[in-house]
Amino acid sequence: MKITPETSMGEILAAYPGARRALFARYHLGGCQSCGFPAEEALSSLCARSGDIPPQEMIDHLKAAHEHDLSLLIPVQEVKSRLANNPPPVLLDCRTREEHEAVAIAGSHFLTQDLQRQLFADNPDQEIIIYDHLGKNALDTCAWFLGHGMKNTRVMRGGIDAWSREIDPALPRYQIEIES
Repeated sequence: MKITPETSMGEILAAYPGARRALFARYHLGGCQSCGFPAEEALSSLCARSGDIPPQEMIDHLKAAHEHDLSLLIPVQEVKSRLANNPPPVLLDCRTREEHEAVAIAGSHFLTQDLQRQLFADNPDQEIIIYDHLGKNALDTCAWFLGHGMKNTRVMRGGIDAWSREIDPALPRYQIEIES
C-alpha cells in the first residue's frame, strides 16, 4: 500500500498492523484517548495537530517499522520444521482463552502472566514462536518479548488460520464476529 499525506489512519492501520505501536513508540500517538486519532483522520491532519510533524517523516517511520515487523514473521512451513528440532521452540498462543480452548495447535501453550514471567526468568536465548488468529496481533506481543530481552522471539505468519490451511486441515478454522 502506498501511504500519502491524505491516507486515512484507518487505511494505514489496516495495511500496517504494527502502525499504532510504531506511532506510539516514536511520537506518543494513538496509545490513549488524549493522543488518539479517529480512523477517518488523514495522516497530514494527525501530523499537523501533533506538533507539525513532517508527513514524509511519519510515512518513512511507518514504512521502516513495517519492514521490521515483516522480518519477525516466520512462514508456517518453517514453524513446522522448527518444531521438529531438539529442543523445539516454545509455541505460544496469545489469543483469548476461549479461542485457545476451542482450537489450538498441538503442543502450544496458552500465554498467561505466570508463563510469561517464567519465560522471562529462564533462558533469554530460548526460541519462542508466538501465534494468534491471523498473525497480526501477535506482533505486539512479540515486540513486548523482544523489549524484555527475549531476542529469539518471532511470529507465525498468518496465525493459526494459516496453520489450519497449510499444515493441519483437520484443525477447525473460524471467524471472529464483532458486535456493532
